[in-house]
Amino acid sequence: MNFLLRFHFFILASLLCLAWFVPRFGDHWFRRVEGFGTRFARKKGAVVVSIALATILLRVALLWAMPVPVPSVHDEFSYLLAGDTFAHGRLANLPHPMWLFLETFHVLPHPTYASMYPPAQGGVLAFGQVLGNPWIGVLLSMAAMGAAVTWAMQAWLPPRWALLFGALLVLRVGLTSDWMNSYWGGAVAATGGALVIGALPRIRKRLRLGDAVLMSLGAALLANSRPLEGLIFCAPVAAAAIAWLFSKRGPAAAVALPRMIMPIAVVLIATLGFMAYYNWRVTGSALLFPEALDHRVYVNYPLFLWQARKPALRYNNAQFEYLYNVLWQKAYPRTLVRSLVWKSHVLWLFFVGSALTIPLVAFPWVLKDRRMRLLVVQCVISGLGLLAVSWLYPHYAAPLTVTLFILLAQAMRHLRLWKVHRRPVGVALCRLVVLLTVARVPFIVAYRLENPGSPWGLERTRLTRQLEETPGEQLVLVRYGPQHNVDHEWVYNGADLNGAKTVWARDIPGQDLEPLLDYYRDRKVWILEADVFPAQLRPYDGGATHR
Repeated sequence: MNFLLRFHFFILASLLCLAWFVPRFGDHWFRRVEGFGTRFARKKGAVVVSIALATILLRVALLWAMPVPVPSVHDEFSYLLAGDTFAHGRLANLPHPMWLFLETFHVLPHPTYASMYPPAQGGVLAFGQVLGNPWIGVLLSMAAMGAAVTWAMQAWLPPRWALLFGALLVLRVGLTSDWMNSYWGGAVAATGGALVIGALPRIRKRLRLGDAVLMSLGAALLANSRPLEGLIFCAPVAAAAIAWLFSKRGPAAAVALPRMIMPIAVVLIATLGFMAYYNWRVTGSALLFPEALDHRVYVNYPLFLWQARKPALRYNNAQFEYLYNVLWQKAYPRTLVRSLVWKSHVLWLFFVGSALTIPLVAFPWVLKDRRMRLLVVQCVISGLGLLAVSWLYPHYAAPLTVTLFILLAQAMRHLRLWKVHRRPVGVALCRLVVLLTVARVPFIVAYRLENPGSPWGLERTRLTRQLEETPGEQLVLVRYGPQHNVDHEWVYNGADLNGAKTVWARDIPGQDLEPLLDYYRDRKVWILEADVFPAQLRPYDGGATHR
Protein backbone atom coordinates (compact mmCIF):
# COMPACT_ATOMS: atom_id res chain seq x y z
CA MET A 1 0.00 0.00 0.00
CA ASN A 2 2.84 2.42 0.82
CA PHE A 3 4.42 1.64 -2.55
CA LEU A 4 1.13 2.35 -4.35
CA LEU A 5 0.75 5.60 -2.44
CA ARG A 6 4.27 6.73 -3.38
CA PHE A 7 3.69 5.67 -6.98
CA HIS A 8 0.44 7.64 -7.02
CA PHE A 9 2.15 10.83 -5.89
CA PHE A 10 5.05 10.25 -8.29
CA ILE A 11 2.61 10.05 -11.24
CA LEU A 12 0.70 13.06 -9.97
CA ALA A 13 3.88 15.11 -9.61
CA SER A 14 5.03 14.08 -13.10
CA LEU A 15 1.73 15.13 -14.65
CA LEU A 16 1.79 18.44 -12.80
CA CYS A 17 5.27 19.11 -14.19
CA LEU A 18 4.04 18.23 -17.68
CA ALA A 19 1.13 20.65 -17.32
CA TRP A 20 3.48 23.35 -16.08
CA PHE A 21 6.21 23.03 -18.68
CA VAL A 22 4.22 21.74 -21.68
CA PRO A 23 0.78 23.31 -21.17
CA ARG A 24 -0.24 22.98 -24.82
CA PHE A 25 0.31 19.22 -24.92
CA GLY A 26 -2.61 17.62 -26.82
CA ASP A 27 -4.20 21.01 -27.32
CA HIS A 28 -5.72 20.12 -30.70
CA TRP A 29 -7.62 17.11 -29.38
CA PHE A 30 -8.69 18.80 -26.17
CA ARG A 31 -10.11 21.76 -28.11
CA ARG A 32 -12.25 19.45 -30.22
CA VAL A 33 -13.70 17.70 -27.17
CA GLU A 34 -14.26 20.98 -25.35
CA GLY A 35 -15.96 22.48 -28.39
CA PHE A 36 -18.38 19.57 -28.60
CA GLY A 37 -19.07 19.82 -24.87
CA THR A 38 -19.74 23.55 -25.09
CA ARG A 39 -22.26 23.08 -27.90
CA PHE A 40 -24.02 20.19 -26.16
CA ALA A 41 -24.11 22.02 -22.82
CA ARG A 42 -26.44 24.66 -24.27
CA LYS A 43 -29.19 21.99 -24.44
CA LYS A 44 -29.77 22.09 -20.70
CA GLY A 45 -32.65 19.62 -20.55
CA ALA A 46 -30.78 17.09 -22.65
CA VAL A 47 -27.72 17.48 -20.40
CA VAL A 48 -29.72 16.73 -17.25
CA VAL A 49 -31.29 13.64 -18.81
CA SER A 50 -27.94 12.51 -20.20
CA ILE A 51 -26.27 12.69 -16.78
CA ALA A 52 -29.02 10.51 -15.29
CA LEU A 53 -28.84 7.98 -18.12
CA ALA A 54 -25.04 7.91 -18.05
CA THR A 55 -25.12 7.07 -14.33
CA ILE A 56 -27.42 4.13 -14.94
CA LEU A 57 -25.81 2.80 -18.11
CA LEU A 58 -22.21 3.09 -16.90
CA ARG A 59 -22.95 1.42 -13.58
CA VAL A 60 -24.90 -1.39 -15.25
CA ALA A 61 -22.01 -1.82 -17.70
CA LEU A 62 -19.71 -2.36 -14.68
CA LEU A 63 -21.81 -5.14 -13.14
CA TRP A 64 -19.32 -7.71 -14.43
CA ALA A 65 -16.69 -6.17 -12.14
CA MET A 66 -18.89 -4.72 -9.41
CA PRO A 67 -21.99 -6.92 -8.98
CA VAL A 68 -25.08 -5.90 -7.08
CA PRO A 69 -23.74 -5.19 -3.57
CA VAL A 70 -24.49 -7.42 -0.62
CA PRO A 71 -25.28 -5.77 2.74
CA SER A 72 -22.68 -6.09 5.48
CA VAL A 73 -23.05 -3.02 7.74
CA HIS A 74 -25.57 -2.59 10.57
CA ASP A 75 -27.08 0.50 8.94
CA GLU A 76 -27.67 -1.28 5.64
CA PHE A 77 -29.74 -4.04 7.25
CA SER A 78 -31.79 -1.46 9.12
CA TYR A 79 -32.52 0.49 5.93
CA LEU A 80 -33.40 -2.75 4.15
CA LEU A 81 -35.87 -3.53 6.93
CA ALA A 82 -37.47 -0.12 6.33
CA GLY A 83 -37.65 -0.83 2.60
CA ASP A 84 -39.21 -4.25 3.18
CA THR A 85 -41.70 -2.76 5.64
CA PHE A 86 -42.80 -0.07 3.18
CA ALA A 87 -42.95 -2.60 0.34
CA HIS A 88 -45.43 -4.57 2.49
CA GLY A 89 -47.62 -1.47 2.67
CA ARG A 90 -46.79 -0.58 6.28
CA LEU A 91 -44.90 2.22 8.00
CA ALA A 92 -44.01 -0.04 10.94
CA ASN A 93 -44.53 -3.61 12.10
CA LEU A 94 -46.19 -4.91 15.23
CA PRO A 95 -43.75 -5.72 18.05
CA HIS A 96 -42.86 -9.40 18.10
CA PRO A 97 -43.49 -11.49 21.24
CA MET A 98 -40.03 -13.07 20.86
CA TRP A 99 -38.27 -9.71 20.38
CA LEU A 100 -35.64 -10.52 23.02
CA PHE A 101 -34.11 -13.17 20.73
CA LEU A 102 -34.56 -11.03 17.59
CA GLU A 103 -33.12 -7.80 19.01
CA THR A 104 -30.46 -6.24 16.81
CA PHE A 105 -28.54 -3.03 16.13
CA HIS A 106 -30.27 0.12 14.81
CA VAL A 107 -33.69 -1.56 14.85
CA LEU A 108 -36.47 -0.75 17.31
CA PRO A 109 -38.02 -3.92 18.81
CA HIS A 110 -40.83 -1.97 20.49
CA PRO A 111 -43.23 -0.15 20.67
CA THR A 112 -43.05 -1.27 17.04
CA TYR A 113 -40.61 -3.38 15.08
CA ALA A 114 -39.05 -0.82 12.72
CA SER A 115 -35.86 0.78 11.47
CA MET A 116 -34.60 3.67 13.56
CA TYR A 117 -33.72 5.76 10.50
CA PRO A 118 -35.72 8.46 8.67
CA PRO A 119 -37.97 6.99 5.97
CA ALA A 120 -36.61 8.48 2.72
CA GLN A 121 -33.88 5.89 2.05
CA GLY A 122 -36.26 3.12 3.04
CA GLY A 123 -38.71 4.47 0.47
CA VAL A 124 -36.01 4.29 -2.21
CA LEU A 125 -35.24 0.67 -1.31
CA ALA A 126 -38.94 -0.21 -1.22
CA PHE A 127 -39.36 1.18 -4.73
CA GLY A 128 -36.43 -0.93 -5.90
CA GLN A 129 -37.79 -4.00 -4.12
CA VAL A 130 -41.11 -3.62 -5.93
CA LEU A 131 -39.16 -3.45 -9.21
CA GLY A 132 -37.24 -6.62 -8.36
CA ASN A 133 -34.30 -5.70 -6.12
CA PRO A 134 -33.72 -2.97 -3.50
CA TRP A 135 -30.49 -1.98 -5.25
CA ILE A 136 -32.52 -0.82 -8.28
CA GLY A 137 -33.79 1.94 -5.99
CA VAL A 138 -30.20 2.85 -5.10
CA LEU A 139 -29.26 2.99 -8.80
CA LEU A 140 -32.22 5.21 -9.69
CA SER A 141 -31.61 7.49 -6.70
CA MET A 142 -28.00 8.00 -7.80
CA ALA A 143 -29.21 8.88 -11.31
CA ALA A 144 -31.66 11.36 -9.79
CA MET A 145 -28.83 12.85 -7.73
CA GLY A 146 -26.64 13.39 -10.79
CA ALA A 147 -29.52 14.98 -12.68
CA ALA A 148 -30.54 17.23 -9.76
CA VAL A 149 -26.99 18.44 -9.03
CA THR A 150 -26.39 19.18 -12.72
CA TRP A 151 -29.71 21.05 -12.90
CA ALA A 152 -28.70 23.08 -9.84
CA MET A 153 -25.26 23.90 -11.25
CA GLN A 154 -26.89 25.20 -14.44
CA ALA A 155 -28.41 27.98 -12.32
CA TRP A 156 -25.07 28.99 -10.79
CA LEU A 157 -22.52 28.32 -13.53
CA PRO A 158 -22.14 28.65 -17.29
CA PRO A 159 -23.66 25.62 -19.08
CA ARG A 160 -20.37 23.97 -20.06
CA TRP A 161 -19.11 24.03 -16.49
CA ALA A 162 -22.36 22.53 -15.22
CA LEU A 163 -21.98 19.74 -17.79
CA LEU A 164 -18.34 19.15 -16.88
CA PHE A 165 -18.89 18.94 -13.14
CA GLY A 166 -22.05 16.90 -13.58
CA ALA A 167 -19.88 14.38 -15.43
CA LEU A 168 -17.15 14.60 -12.77
CA LEU A 169 -19.78 13.95 -10.10
CA VAL A 170 -20.83 10.78 -11.90
CA LEU A 171 -17.21 9.62 -12.15
CA ARG A 172 -16.22 10.63 -8.62
CA VAL A 173 -19.34 9.67 -6.65
CA GLY A 174 -21.92 8.16 -8.97
CA LEU A 175 -20.20 4.93 -10.01
CA THR A 176 -17.71 3.62 -7.49
CA SER A 177 -18.56 5.23 -4.15
CA ASP A 178 -20.32 3.59 -1.21
CA TRP A 179 -23.43 5.62 -2.01
CA MET A 180 -23.86 3.54 -5.15
CA ASN A 181 -22.44 0.29 -3.81
CA SER A 182 -24.25 -0.06 -0.51
CA TYR A 183 -27.73 0.45 0.92
CA TRP A 184 -27.22 3.18 3.50
CA GLY A 185 -27.81 6.06 1.14
CA GLY A 186 -26.49 9.53 0.44
CA ALA A 187 -28.14 10.22 -2.90
CA VAL A 188 -31.54 11.18 -1.48
CA ALA A 189 -30.13 13.92 0.75
CA ALA A 190 -27.80 15.10 -2.03
CA THR A 191 -30.81 15.34 -4.37
CA GLY A 192 -32.74 17.33 -1.77
CA GLY A 193 -29.85 19.75 -1.31
CA ALA A 194 -29.54 20.19 -5.07
CA LEU A 195 -33.24 21.02 -5.46
CA VAL A 196 -33.01 23.66 -2.72
CA ILE A 197 -29.85 25.28 -4.09
CA GLY A 198 -30.88 25.04 -7.75
CA ALA A 199 -34.28 26.62 -7.13
CA LEU A 200 -33.02 29.71 -5.28
CA PRO A 201 -31.44 31.65 -8.20
CA ARG A 202 -34.27 30.59 -10.49
CA ILE A 203 -36.83 31.98 -8.02
CA ARG A 204 -34.91 35.23 -7.80
CA LYS A 205 -34.79 35.48 -11.57
CA ARG A 206 -38.32 34.47 -12.63
CA LEU A 207 -40.32 33.59 -9.48
CA ARG A 208 -42.11 30.60 -11.00
CA LEU A 209 -44.44 28.34 -9.06
CA GLY A 210 -42.62 25.19 -10.18
CA ASP A 211 -39.28 26.35 -8.79
CA ALA A 212 -40.85 27.12 -5.40
CA VAL A 213 -42.39 23.63 -5.34
CA LEU A 214 -39.04 22.04 -6.22
CA MET A 215 -37.31 23.98 -3.45
CA SER A 216 -39.84 22.82 -0.88
CA LEU A 217 -39.68 19.23 -2.16
CA GLY A 218 -35.92 19.38 -1.73
CA ALA A 219 -36.38 20.52 1.86
CA ALA A 220 -38.87 17.67 2.37
CA LEU A 221 -36.32 15.13 1.12
CA LEU A 222 -33.72 16.55 3.50
CA ALA A 223 -36.14 16.43 6.43
CA ASN A 224 -36.83 12.75 5.79
CA SER A 225 -33.23 11.68 5.10
CA ARG A 226 -30.79 13.88 7.05
CA PRO A 227 -33.07 16.08 9.21
CA LEU A 228 -30.40 17.75 11.37
CA GLU A 229 -27.90 18.36 8.57
CA GLY A 230 -30.76 19.34 6.26
CA LEU A 231 -32.03 21.96 8.71
CA ILE A 232 -28.56 23.49 9.04
CA PHE A 233 -28.14 23.37 5.24
CA CYS A 234 -31.46 25.12 4.58
CA ALA A 235 -31.06 27.87 7.20
CA PRO A 236 -28.76 30.16 5.12
CA VAL A 237 -30.91 29.59 2.00
CA ALA A 238 -34.07 30.51 3.92
CA ALA A 239 -32.37 33.62 5.30
CA ALA A 240 -31.24 34.65 1.80
CA ALA A 241 -34.72 34.06 0.36
CA ILE A 242 -36.41 36.08 3.11
CA ALA A 243 -33.89 38.91 2.74
CA TRP A 244 -34.58 38.99 -1.01
CA LEU A 245 -38.35 39.08 -0.47
CA PHE A 246 -38.06 42.14 1.75
CA SER A 247 -35.40 43.91 -0.33
CA LYS A 248 -36.01 46.61 -2.93
CA ARG A 249 -35.34 44.06 -5.66
CA GLY A 250 -37.88 41.65 -4.23
CA PRO A 251 -41.30 41.03 -5.78
CA ALA A 252 -44.56 42.57 -4.71
CA ALA A 253 -46.45 40.66 -2.04
CA ALA A 254 -49.32 39.98 -4.44
CA VAL A 255 -46.88 38.16 -6.74
CA ALA A 256 -44.76 36.40 -4.10
CA LEU A 257 -47.69 35.03 -2.11
CA PRO A 258 -49.21 32.69 -4.75
CA ARG A 259 -45.97 31.88 -6.59
CA MET A 260 -43.58 31.30 -3.70
CA ILE A 261 -44.86 31.66 -0.15
CA MET A 262 -48.06 29.62 -0.44
CA PRO A 263 -46.63 26.60 -2.36
CA ILE A 264 -43.61 26.37 -0.05
CA ALA A 265 -45.86 26.64 3.01
CA VAL A 266 -48.26 23.97 1.73
CA VAL A 267 -45.48 21.46 0.94
CA LEU A 268 -43.64 22.08 4.21
CA ILE A 269 -46.82 21.78 6.29
CA ALA A 270 -47.63 18.52 4.51
CA THR A 271 -44.07 17.34 5.18
CA LEU A 272 -44.30 18.15 8.88
CA GLY A 273 -47.66 16.40 9.03
CA PHE A 274 -46.23 13.28 7.41
CA MET A 275 -43.22 13.28 9.74
CA ALA A 276 -45.46 13.62 12.79
CA TYR A 277 -47.67 10.78 11.53
CA TYR A 278 -44.68 8.58 10.77
CA ASN A 279 -43.21 9.23 14.22
CA TRP A 280 -46.55 8.40 15.81
CA ARG A 281 -46.89 5.14 13.91
CA VAL A 282 -43.33 4.05 14.81
CA THR A 283 -42.71 5.44 18.32
CA GLY A 284 -46.21 6.23 19.53
CA SER A 285 -45.47 9.96 19.76
CA ALA A 286 -45.67 12.52 16.95
CA LEU A 287 -42.75 14.43 18.47
CA LEU A 288 -40.44 11.47 19.16
CA PHE A 289 -38.25 10.48 16.23
CA PRO A 290 -37.35 6.78 15.90
CA GLU A 291 -33.63 7.55 16.01
CA ALA A 292 -34.10 9.61 19.17
CA LEU A 293 -35.90 6.69 20.78
CA ASP A 294 -33.12 4.29 19.77
CA HIS A 295 -30.51 6.63 21.24
CA ARG A 296 -32.53 6.95 24.45
CA VAL A 297 -32.68 3.16 24.90
CA TYR A 298 -29.31 2.00 23.58
CA VAL A 299 -26.74 4.77 23.10
CA ASN A 300 -24.55 5.89 25.98
CA TYR A 301 -21.97 8.04 24.17
CA PRO A 302 -22.61 11.79 23.65
CA LEU A 303 -24.05 12.74 20.27
CA PHE A 304 -22.39 16.17 20.35
CA LEU A 305 -18.83 17.00 21.30
CA TRP A 306 -19.83 19.32 24.14
CA GLN A 307 -22.02 16.75 25.88
CA ALA A 308 -20.85 14.73 28.87
CA ARG A 309 -20.60 10.96 28.69
CA LYS A 310 -23.51 8.92 29.97
CA PRO A 311 -23.16 6.14 32.54
CA ALA A 312 -22.71 2.66 31.09
CA LEU A 313 -25.99 1.01 30.15
CA ARG A 314 -26.95 -2.63 30.58
CA TYR A 315 -28.13 -4.72 27.65
CA ASN A 316 -29.74 -8.08 27.00
CA ASN A 317 -26.73 -9.63 25.27
CA ALA A 318 -22.96 -9.41 25.20
CA GLN A 319 -22.77 -8.02 21.64
CA PHE A 320 -24.64 -4.85 22.62
CA GLU A 321 -22.53 -4.55 25.77
CA TYR A 322 -19.31 -4.65 23.78
CA LEU A 323 -20.37 -2.31 20.98
CA TYR A 324 -21.80 0.47 23.12
CA ASN A 325 -19.84 0.17 26.37
CA VAL A 326 -16.42 -0.70 24.94
CA LEU A 327 -15.91 -0.26 21.21
CA TRP A 328 -17.73 3.03 20.66
CA GLN A 329 -16.30 4.51 23.84
CA LYS A 330 -12.77 3.83 22.57
CA ALA A 331 -13.50 5.23 19.10
CA TYR A 332 -15.16 8.40 20.39
CA PRO A 333 -13.13 11.50 19.30
CA ARG A 334 -12.20 13.17 22.56
CA THR A 335 -10.84 16.55 21.38
CA LEU A 336 -12.02 19.23 18.98
CA VAL A 337 -8.72 19.19 17.05
CA ARG A 338 -8.76 15.43 16.62
CA SER A 339 -12.37 15.57 15.47
CA LEU A 340 -11.61 18.36 12.96
CA VAL A 341 -8.62 16.55 11.44
CA TRP A 342 -10.43 13.23 11.19
CA LYS A 343 -13.62 14.68 9.69
CA SER A 344 -11.74 16.87 7.21
CA HIS A 345 -9.86 13.81 6.01
CA VAL A 346 -13.08 11.78 5.64
CA LEU A 347 -14.78 14.48 3.55
CA TRP A 348 -11.69 15.24 1.45
CA LEU A 349 -11.17 11.57 0.65
CA PHE A 350 -14.77 11.07 -0.46
CA PHE A 351 -15.67 14.29 -2.29
CA VAL A 352 -12.36 15.74 -3.45
CA GLY A 353 -9.35 13.45 -3.60
CA SER A 354 -6.07 14.28 -5.31
CA ALA A 355 -7.50 15.42 -8.65
CA LEU A 356 -10.08 17.89 -7.37
CA THR A 357 -7.61 19.27 -4.84
CA ILE A 358 -5.79 21.00 -7.71
CA PRO A 359 -8.52 23.65 -8.32
CA LEU A 360 -8.50 24.53 -4.62
CA VAL A 361 -5.30 26.55 -5.16
CA ALA A 362 -7.60 29.12 -6.78
CA PHE A 363 -10.14 29.08 -3.95
CA PRO A 364 -9.02 32.49 -2.55
CA TRP A 365 -10.40 34.03 -5.76
CA VAL A 366 -13.73 32.26 -5.16
CA LEU A 367 -14.02 34.05 -1.84
CA LYS A 368 -14.01 37.34 -3.75
CA ASP A 369 -16.95 36.29 -5.96
CA ARG A 370 -20.01 38.01 -4.57
CA ARG A 371 -22.38 35.49 -6.13
CA MET A 372 -20.63 32.59 -4.35
CA ARG A 373 -20.71 34.11 -0.87
CA LEU A 374 -23.96 32.45 0.12
CA LEU A 375 -22.54 29.04 -0.81
CA VAL A 376 -19.33 29.75 1.10
CA VAL A 377 -21.34 30.79 4.16
CA GLN A 378 -23.50 27.71 3.80
CA CYS A 379 -20.39 25.52 3.61
CA VAL A 380 -18.96 27.07 6.75
CA ILE A 381 -22.19 26.78 8.74
CA SER A 382 -22.82 23.19 7.63
CA GLY A 383 -19.17 22.35 8.32
CA LEU A 384 -19.52 23.64 11.88
CA GLY A 385 -22.63 21.52 12.25
CA LEU A 386 -20.76 18.43 11.09
CA LEU A 387 -17.90 19.26 13.42
CA ALA A 388 -20.27 19.45 16.39
CA VAL A 389 -21.48 15.85 16.13
CA SER A 390 -19.42 13.00 17.50
CA TRP A 391 -19.31 10.83 14.37
CA LEU A 392 -19.04 11.48 10.67
CA TYR A 393 -19.52 9.44 7.54
CA PRO A 394 -19.61 10.98 4.05
CA HIS A 395 -23.38 10.58 3.71
CA TYR A 396 -23.81 12.89 6.73
CA ALA A 397 -22.53 15.66 4.44
CA ALA A 398 -24.67 14.56 1.48
CA PRO A 399 -26.77 17.77 1.43
CA LEU A 400 -23.55 19.72 0.81
CA THR A 401 -22.69 17.77 -2.36
CA VAL A 402 -24.13 20.40 -4.70
CA THR A 403 -22.52 23.29 -2.81
CA LEU A 404 -19.10 21.65 -2.79
CA PHE A 405 -19.20 20.89 -6.51
CA ILE A 406 -20.35 24.41 -7.43
CA LEU A 407 -17.50 25.89 -5.40
CA LEU A 408 -15.00 23.45 -6.93
CA ALA A 409 -16.25 24.36 -10.41
CA GLN A 410 -15.93 28.07 -9.68
CA ALA A 411 -12.39 27.52 -8.38
CA MET A 412 -11.52 25.67 -11.58
CA ARG A 413 -12.95 28.51 -13.67
CA HIS A 414 -10.48 30.84 -11.98
CA LEU A 415 -7.69 28.29 -12.34
CA ARG A 416 -8.30 27.99 -16.09
CA LEU A 417 -7.45 31.70 -16.51
CA TRP A 418 -4.00 31.36 -14.98
CA LYS A 419 -1.06 32.06 -17.28
CA VAL A 420 2.67 31.99 -16.58
CA HIS A 421 4.76 33.95 -19.09
CA ARG A 422 1.80 33.78 -21.46
CA ARG A 423 1.71 30.00 -21.20
CA PRO A 424 -1.82 28.64 -20.49
CA VAL A 425 -0.80 26.69 -17.40
CA GLY A 426 -4.28 26.99 -15.93
CA VAL A 427 -5.88 25.38 -18.97
CA ALA A 428 -3.45 22.45 -18.75
CA LEU A 429 -4.10 22.00 -15.03
CA CYS A 430 -7.87 21.94 -15.60
CA ARG A 431 -7.48 19.31 -18.28
CA LEU A 432 -5.29 17.32 -15.92
CA VAL A 433 -8.05 17.37 -13.30
CA VAL A 434 -10.48 15.83 -15.80
CA LEU A 435 -7.99 13.19 -16.99
CA LEU A 436 -7.12 12.15 -13.43
CA THR A 437 -10.79 11.83 -12.51
CA VAL A 438 -11.46 9.67 -15.56
CA ALA A 439 -8.33 7.57 -14.96
CA ARG A 440 -9.36 6.94 -11.35
CA VAL A 441 -12.35 4.84 -12.40
CA PRO A 442 -10.49 1.81 -13.86
CA PHE A 443 -8.21 1.72 -10.81
CA ILE A 444 -11.23 1.62 -8.49
CA VAL A 445 -12.85 -1.05 -10.67
CA ALA A 446 -9.67 -3.14 -10.52
CA TYR A 447 -9.60 -2.77 -6.74
CA ARG A 448 -13.23 -3.88 -6.52
CA LEU A 449 -12.43 -6.91 -8.67
CA GLU A 450 -9.77 -7.99 -6.18
CA ASN A 451 -11.90 -7.01 -3.18
CA PRO A 452 -15.48 -7.87 -4.16
CA GLY A 453 -16.90 -7.01 -0.75
CA SER A 454 -16.85 -7.95 2.89
CA PRO A 455 -15.99 -11.67 3.14
CA TRP A 456 -18.40 -11.90 6.05
CA GLY A 457 -21.18 -10.17 4.05
CA LEU A 458 -20.65 -12.54 1.13
CA GLU A 459 -20.70 -15.52 3.51
CA ARG A 460 -23.96 -14.38 5.13
CA THR A 461 -25.53 -13.89 1.69
CA ARG A 462 -24.38 -17.36 0.60
CA LEU A 463 -25.87 -19.03 3.67
CA THR A 464 -29.07 -17.03 3.34
CA ARG A 465 -29.51 -18.26 -0.23
CA GLN A 466 -28.71 -21.81 0.87
CA LEU A 467 -31.43 -21.63 3.52
CA GLU A 468 -33.88 -20.11 1.04
CA GLU A 469 -33.38 -23.15 -1.18
CA THR A 470 -33.85 -25.60 1.70
CA PRO A 471 -37.37 -27.13 1.82
CA GLY A 472 -39.62 -25.79 4.56
CA GLU A 473 -39.23 -22.81 6.87
CA GLN A 474 -36.06 -22.29 8.89
CA LEU A 475 -35.12 -20.88 12.30
CA VAL A 476 -31.41 -20.14 12.74
CA LEU A 477 -30.05 -19.75 16.27
CA VAL A 478 -26.89 -17.67 16.03
CA ARG A 479 -24.27 -18.58 18.61
CA TYR A 480 -21.58 -15.96 19.24
CA GLY A 481 -18.25 -16.51 20.98
CA PRO A 482 -16.65 -14.18 23.54
CA GLN A 483 -14.29 -12.71 20.90
CA HIS A 484 -17.01 -12.04 18.34
CA ASN A 485 -16.58 -9.12 15.92
CA VAL A 486 -19.74 -7.09 16.56
CA ASP A 487 -19.58 -5.60 13.07
CA HIS A 488 -20.50 -9.07 11.78
CA GLU A 489 -24.09 -9.20 12.94
CA TRP A 490 -26.10 -12.16 11.66
CA VAL A 491 -29.40 -11.46 13.38
CA TYR A 492 -31.23 -9.29 10.88
CA ASN A 493 -34.66 -10.10 9.53
CA GLY A 494 -37.25 -8.71 7.18
CA ALA A 495 -40.60 -7.15 7.98
CA ASP A 496 -42.57 -10.43 8.21
CA LEU A 497 -41.16 -12.29 11.21
CA ASN A 498 -43.84 -14.96 11.08
CA GLY A 499 -44.05 -15.69 7.39
CA ALA A 500 -40.39 -15.32 6.42
CA LYS A 501 -38.66 -18.33 4.90
CA THR A 502 -35.75 -17.88 7.33
CA VAL A 503 -35.76 -16.21 10.75
CA TRP A 504 -32.50 -15.35 12.47
CA ALA A 505 -32.42 -15.31 16.28
CA ARG A 506 -29.87 -15.04 19.09
CA ASP A 507 -28.77 -17.94 21.23
CA ILE A 508 -28.28 -15.87 24.41
CA PRO A 509 -26.19 -17.60 27.10
CA GLY A 510 -28.27 -18.19 30.21
CA GLN A 511 -31.54 -17.40 28.42
CA ASP A 512 -34.06 -20.22 28.10
CA LEU A 513 -34.73 -20.98 24.41
CA GLU A 514 -37.94 -22.88 25.13
CA PRO A 515 -40.36 -19.95 24.45
CA LEU A 516 -38.64 -19.19 21.12
CA LEU A 517 -38.57 -22.81 20.00
CA ASP A 518 -42.17 -23.27 21.00
CA TYR A 519 -43.25 -20.16 19.09
CA TYR A 520 -41.50 -21.38 15.93
CA ARG A 521 -42.37 -25.03 16.55
CA ASP A 522 -43.11 -25.78 12.89
CA ARG A 523 -39.71 -24.69 11.62
CA LYS A 524 -36.51 -26.63 11.09
CA VAL A 525 -34.05 -25.33 13.69
CA TRP A 526 -30.37 -24.74 13.01
CA ILE A 527 -27.39 -23.63 15.08
CA LEU A 528 -24.97 -21.22 13.42
CA GLU A 529 -21.46 -21.03 14.90
CA ALA A 530 -20.77 -17.43 13.88
CA ASP A 531 -17.13 -17.10 14.90
CA VAL A 532 -15.56 -19.59 12.53
CA PHE A 533 -14.98 -19.01 8.83
CA PRO A 534 -16.69 -20.27 6.87
CA ALA A 535 -19.55 -20.19 9.34
CA GLN A 536 -20.77 -23.59 10.50
CA LEU A 537 -24.46 -24.38 10.16
CA ARG A 538 -25.73 -27.58 11.75
CA PRO A 539 -29.09 -28.92 12.92
CA TYR A 540 -30.15 -27.99 16.42
CA ASP A 541 -29.11 -30.60 18.98
CA GLY A 542 -32.66 -31.09 20.18
CA GLY A 543 -33.76 -32.36 16.78
CA ALA A 544 -34.68 -31.04 13.38
CA THR A 545 -37.95 -29.67 14.70
CA HIS A 546 -38.98 -28.74 18.21
CA ARG A 547 -42.56 -29.58 19.15
